[in-house]
Amino acid sequence: MTRTAAPERICLALPTNRACQATLRAVADEAAYAVRRFGVEVHLLVLDSSDARTRAEHARVMAALPAVPGVVAHHLDEERQRAFLRRAIGRAALAEPDRLLSLMLPAEVSYGACTNRAFLIAAALGCRSVHRRDSDSAYQMLDGAPVFPVHHEVPALGRPAAQVSDDVTETLLDPAHAGRPVSMAGASFIGELSVDIGEMAELDEAVYQEVVSLWAPGHWSGERKRELVEESFRGAGTAPFTADRSTLALVDPMRVDMCNISFSREVYERVPLPPATSTIGSDYFLIHLVHDATLPGVLHNRHIENFYTPERRTDEGFHDYQRRFVKFLLSMLYFHDVYDRMAAAGPSLLDADQHVRADVVAAHLRASTGSDRAENRWRLDRVDTAYRKLGGRYETFAQSLEADRERLLDEAERDIEEFALLTDSWAALVRAARGDTIGSTSG
Repeated sequence: MTRTAAPERICLALPTNRACQATLRAVADEAAYAVRRFGVEVHLLVLDSSDARTRAEHARVMAALPAVPGVVAHHLDEERQRAFLRRAIGRAALAEPDRLLSLMLPAEVSYGACTNRAFLIAAALGCRSVHRRDSDSAYQMLDGAPVFPVHHEVPALGRPAAQVSDDVTETLLDPAHAGRPVSMAGASFIGELSVDIGEMAELDEAVYQEVVSLWAPGHWSGERKRELVEESFRGAGTAPFTADRSTLALVDPMRVDMCNISFSREVYERVPLPPATSTIGSDYFLIHLVHDATLPGVLHNRHIENFYTPERRTDEGFHDYQRRFVKFLLSMLYFHDVYDRMAAAGPSLLDADQHVRADVVAAHLRASTGSDRAENRWRLDRVDTAYRKLGGRYETFAQSLEADRERLLDEAERDIEEFALLTDSWAALVRAARGDTIGSTSG
């Protein structure tokens, strides 16, 4: 008697801390599409940090989804996420378990930590890849049908690049990398800027240019900074999808966005994302790592539509968001140093089996913490001047930063130290998570 092989499992993950009923239904449709087209088993993972009323509405939406054989839904509130993490951390028997728990599920917003939880749960579920979407985005439509990114992701991830070459529109990959596995597939977004600073440009274009340029390395020329500003946070522009195009390459990190990304387990089971709190862009590290380690990826054009949620425009939401943006600017002192080190290391970031060497990454992170803070003090000075020039709530925000300067500088460095700690612990956490029973749809 011949046994039928079990379908491969993938994880389609949606972290959220806001109401997103329409997005839940749309991502469930993408899960069903992946099952129909590729015969995979899709674990639809919703990590819900919303308030109780919103979570209850999400639970009703999840319960009302049509049953699709091959789609397994998991709707986990923070209590269930915390219970899972406690089990994994306990089995891993690592030092400082409470500190690790706080890095995996902090009280504050953390873009990296929420995705790390998705990675660890995907490992528990036996998934071969994670495909991440965001709750403040939507799929484009073509001829009445949604344009799902998973269309390009599933068939490419994990396969040797040489085998994927015939399935893409073009190949821009050095033959020396053709034997390496495709480790990432992604696209970008169309619509509003990925960082909510468009109002700044409307108020004063020169101030906008100055502020956005602050995420460049301090030693860059004015021309390079202007070029960076021109392409920063704009995604793929506004042109809608009309036909598929895909490229096999070492994917430029500026061409993909974390609302529209997928990784092979060989990446996310070896190195996590930075668990930094209240820091925009803290979840982009693996995109750089894949590129610098010369791991192939597929860049496609099934871009997602980005939109802003109303709470960002309230005074409280504005303050919180601008603080996250400032912390992003400060984080770049360290990340630019790490990216330079990783780019210089290149293929030596991989072991003989083409796996990312987490110990090397952690060493680069720790080396960066010796960076001179003078550049970050200069960044804070420039932010202060620019925001006061804009007046209104920007000036109010600048005034609030005065008392926080030293704390922000300390946090930016500590975030990197904690990322190194989590990277050291990650392999043990992944091993400890395997086989954990997560359960199906539940609030």
